Amino acid sequence: MPETTTRAAANDVAAEIPSSYYLHLGENRYESTIHSQGAWNDHEQHMAPVTGIMIHALEQYQPRADMRLARFSFDILGLIPAGEFTIETMMLRPGRTIELLQAELIADGRVAVRATAWRLQKGDTAAVEAYEDEPMGSLAAAVPWDGMSMWPGGFIRSIEARINPGHRPGRGRAWLRSPYTMLDGGAPTSALVRLLGLADSANGISARVEPMPGGWMFPNVDLSIHIYREPDGEWLGLDTHVTMSGDGVGLTSTVLNDHKGPFARSEQILTIRPIPAAR
Repeated sequence: MPETTTRAAANDVAAEIPSSYYLHLGENRYESTIHSQGAWNDHEQHMAPVTGIMIHALEQYQPRADMRLARFSFDILGLIPAGEFTIETMMLRPGRTIELLQAELIADGRVAVRATAWRLQKGDTAAVEAYEDEPMGSLAAAVPWDGMSMWPGGFIRSIEARINPGHRPGRGRAWLRSPYTMLDGGAPTSALVRLLGLADSANGISARVEPMPGGWMFPNVDLSIHIYREPDGEWLGLDTHVTMSGDGVGLTSTVLNDHKGPFARSEQILTIRPIPAAR
């Protein structure tokens, strides 16, 4: 095959690969791409990019320069279908210094994810600034890691991962980054959207058991994130503990880091159940 033909074919393939997790269809309508594909089912979205796009919608809702989003609570009300969906946002509790917002991701005629977010007034508190969460170790000390490859799905394939020393099942320190934008067209999004759009990955980076036929599944039914410092940069650090009880419930607890150190905490409650053996 002539070199020009081969190059053209390669360019055509590259052009077919989306550069973002979502396509903006206008107003509050979106469509997921292959990069948003979930790990448990190929016809669902992964909660990580869903978190990012919903936070983006909340940021855009009646923004105020004197306030910032400080806590998100996501309830996953069932499988999140791939394809087209809308995000409906509203004010639950208006206020001069404190506001409570809500966003709902609606797909196939039902609410798949409901999120609430506290928005708090900003002020100069440098005189009492202090942090107790310990930094997880530098990105420079982390090494490339392919451990996420045990998970299927387009979202997992979309991310780059590195781990710090001591990473093991149930207790891990991993750094994640994505080359893809949240929205098509190169639309800029904040560091909050970019980094928290990876945060739900915490439940998979140091899994206690591998998700294989005849083994165990442990999807999270929620995600709560408390942000005590505004994040920055491209890399999200996940300093994670995974707990599994003996009665079918577990918890993934994570301190979120950026290149400056810890900036938030997240929690994910898990439902633990056997995976049917392959036939």
